[in-house]
Amino acid sequence: MNVDGSLVAGLDVGARTAKAVLLDAEGRTVGTGIARMRPDFTGLARDVLAAAVKEAGASPDDVAYVATTGLGRYNVPFRDLQITDITAVAGGAAHLFPGTHCVLDIGAQSTRALHVLEGGRVKEFRTNDKCAAGAGGFAERAARYLEVKLDDLGTLSLKADSAQVISSVCAVFAESEIINLVSVGQSVENIVRGIHDSLAQRGQQLMKRVGIEPEITFVGGMALQAGMVRALEQVLGQSVNVPERPELVAALGAALLGRQRLVRQQEGIAA
Repeated sequence: MNVDGSLVAGLDVGARTAKAVLLDAEGRTVGTGIARMRPDFTGLARDVLAAAVKEAGASPDDVAYVATTGLGRYNVPFRDLQITDITAVAGGAAHLFPGTHCVLDIGAQSTRALHVLEGGRVKEFRTNDKCAAGAGGFAERAARYLEVKLDDLGTLSLKADSAQVISSVCAVFAESEIINLVSVGQSVENIVRGIHDSLAQRGQQLMKRVGIEPEITFVGGMALQAGMVRALEQVLGQSVNVPERPELVAALGAALLGRQRLVRQQEGIAA
């Protein structure tokens, strides 16, 4: 591959994982990387970037620009640009689905609803309260209580025949509800569907505050779970766009914005 030192990286240092997306000079994704979060943000960022570079068949010297996003975006000393999560998510979603007007992003730590304009410009956004019951981290803890793999939640949810309501808005009380449901013999499938329904309903409430308008694009780690997608579509009464790699959308958005900044810099030098 002839990359001639023109690769741009987007790094999303999030709450549960760090992700990297590498773009070539034409704006095509040529490499990705993902790893579980650990306290060493700098080392973690280097690792996921190295994984993306390896996948691209390139070398570290081919990376001309690094843009970061996520809660750890300031902890990457080799960055050239840092971008807010909201801006990065909107840009990535609009790039993948140009007709996007509303984005729902459910990650490990937060749920965010965005109303976006043409080109991914953010008109308005809302985020959930700090309580973890409104985000994907709640599903991860629930998987541990139910003794199932996190990756299996989406399939289990699809097998439910009577979704159980999880009504608490506090993670602690919601977990107590789950324990009570297990104790009275409710199936894991029905409990998981109740979790997905709860997250979908809270996502819908946020979306109403920014204005629900098709097309809707669903991103973040929870969009990997088929049962969560179905729950959201049923709550909204319409289909939603789901990227092939929804967990990488913020990193993609950061890379795209970084590439725009690099091109402007190069044009300024050339002028």
